[in-house]
Amino acid sequence: MAYSFTNSKDRTYFLHRKDTTLKNGRTQTIYFFAKEIKDGSLDAVPDGYVVSESRNGLPVLKKAG
Repeated sequence: MAYSFTNSKDRTYFLHRKDTTLKNGRTQTIYFFAKEIKDGSLDAVPDGYVVSESRNGLPVLKKAG
């Protein structure tokens, strides 16, 4: 089951992960929330990260500490 977050506006978002290649050839992992479960959904928040809510109600993943 994908990790879900319900914001203050009672909307549910699901956590996803995607590995992308930058112009310089380096690979970077991107975490994002979507309204529907898609490929790359995660079951839990990665270690060292916490979920918080922005002013407009969108969930964001931040590094803990």
